[in-house]
Amino acid sequence: MLSRLLTVALGAAALGVVIGVMPGLSADSGWAVLAAAIVLGVLGAFLRPLLVLLCARGGWLAVVAGWLVTQALLVYAALAVTPGMHVDGFWPAFWAAWLGAALTSVVLWFVTAGQPGAATRHLLRVNRRYRQRVPHSGEPGVLFVQIDGLSAPLARWAIDAGNLPTLGRWLRSGSHTLTEWHAQLPPTTPASQAGLLHGASDQIPAFRWYEKETGRLVVTNRPRDSALVEQRCSDGKGLLAGGGVSVSNVFSGDAELSLLTMSTAGTNRPDRGVAAYLLDPFGLTRSLVLTTGEMVKELVQARRQRVREVWPRMRRHGSYVLLRGATNVLLRHLNLAVLAEQMMRGAPAVYCDFVDYDEIAHHAGPARPESLASLEGIDAVLATLEQIAAAAPRPYRLVVLSDHGQSLGPTFAQRYGMRLEDLVGQLAATGDVLAPPDNEQEGRAQVIEAELVRPVPAGPGPERPEIVVAASGNLALIYLARLPGRVTMEEIERCHPRLLSGLTAHPGIGFVLVRSRREGAVVLGPGGRRRLRDDHVDGLDPLATFGPYAADDLRRHDRLAHTGDLVVNSLYEPGTGEVAAFEELIGCHGGLGGDQSRALLVLPREWARPDELVGADAVHRLLLSSMRDEPGGSVAR
Repeated sequence: MLSRLLTVALGAAALGVVIGVMPGLSADSGWAVLAAAIVLGVLGAFLRPLLVLLCARGGWLAVVAGWLVTQALLVYAALAVTPGMHVDGFWPAFWAAWLGAALTSVVLWFVTAGQPGAATRHLLRVNRRYRQRVPHSGEPGVLFVQIDGLSAPLARWAIDAGNLPTLGRWLRSGSHTLTEWHAQLPPTTPASQAGLLHGASDQIPAFRWYEKETGRLVVTNRPRDSALVEQRCSDGKGLLAGGGVSVSNVFSGDAELSLLTMSTAGTNRPDRGVAAYLLDPFGLTRSLVLTTGEMVKELVQARRQRVREVWPRMRRHGSYVLLRGATNVLLRHLNLAVLAEQMMRGAPAVYCDFVDYDEIAHHAGPARPESLASLEGIDAVLATLEQIAAAAPRPYRLVVLSDHGQSLGPTFAQRYGMRLEDLVGQLAATGDVLAPPDNEQEGRAQVIEAELVRPVPAGPGPERPEIVVAASGNLALIYLARLPGRVTMEEIERCHPRLLSGLTAHPGIGFVLVRSRREGAVVLGPGGRRRLRDDHVDGLDPLATFGPYAADDLRRHDRLAHTGDLVVNSLYEPGTGEVAAFEELIGCHGGLGGDQSRALLVLPREWARPDELVGADAVHRLLLSSMRDEPGGSVAR
């Protein structure tokens, strides 16, 4: 009751301010303003649920249109029927609705700051209808929360530093255990999620790759490409099969319902919870206000890096400023709203990827203050989800995991004044080198476009170039695109005699994997070579500094379909832990070197904790077996 009175009071105050500054609106007295705020609250309570239902049935465009006009229609109706209030048409009410909601959101943010239960109360109130309708069950469900890009060593440090207090409390209480798993080459979100959700990480050789048979460049953060890859990964028995829900992932895990998921973009209507969040005047509007604040914070923090001459650093473009605001606030709030609804509906298994930390760490650095601050926001989400789980119609096991880590370092271009494709072009004496743009924002924008309008069509492919360089972090797959099949080392040396020797001699290259006709897979380095079939080394071992899993990872990678004719990994400096990304990202992943392969897994204490987990497929098998072994677990299939 107190919260409702506070909301009415704030609404009346905001409405009074709006009337004072907006032309076309007037009130005879303060009592009339208070009455209009009460009428608006009553109309919203009765009419908004109906509008939510109608918009959800109409699809994403209907929801967006409803978000734009629903509150304005309610404000217009409230002002029109309240004695002593005067409104000159719809448009003054439209702008009044937006300004009033923004003012109220700002005030509510200050009032509720430091009150972790405020978000929980709001989400429970929005989903209160499920409390009476969904029967209670003792069968446990599972909620998987993926913190994208968080390495296990950094997670332990963040827990000790107080950046992850909720996770730290779980570990200290003994309710959960923390372990590390090795993300096999390539440690990227698509490859790891193909393993975690489908047990099929071997379908993905990198974030980007070239398929010679079709001349197709596959980029896994494009909806049409991720849908193609999921067809290769799915056997219908994924982690979320049997009624599960996929939220903000690359692949669906064979979920019954997928929302904001790359591979299914444009194929699902918004559920009622998403519509309710978008049409709530203090849901999306509040998120937009905080998103603006996040963008301002990004500008300040980027300037602070420049003033302090922090190194390595990169230019943080305007598109990233928008992306940070969207991922660190808007998408996080939307994910939380979806998860709360699905838990209150009693979904048996839900998997959601929070990309906040990964996006910031790419541009600021994995352990920089702004990156660690984003972890605090995700930890607050965990606290809210824990409280939602306590009110849900079934008990939930909470699992926290990451898909890979990140490694820091100045980029290849920053170090040497040229990009890798320029070096390849020089060594191969050709200007016909295709390098796809390293634009992660494009994929997320296409998901939104596909959800709102239609699936993004595939355009006609370009004419086949002579060489394709597909970079993914500090790994690059190089293809002699006009030569069929896997081109051997002997053929490469015959066609481009300077290419292999030039790459291995370059200080920015750690090693090159290539297949020899006589020796099989061979790893070439600046001072020696390693034959992978028997690990025979001539000269200096090129993998000596890349960790105990490097040789096995490369043996596996050599067998993957569509791997490059040359697989190139950047240098790794053990003293600093730095690599050199072939993309313009100072925090990177996709290759070998540093913490990018050291992923996180936090499990309920009742679940098995193996001594060693190598690969996302192994984690997938562990999660499936743990779900099946739950006493009375509805997720057992």
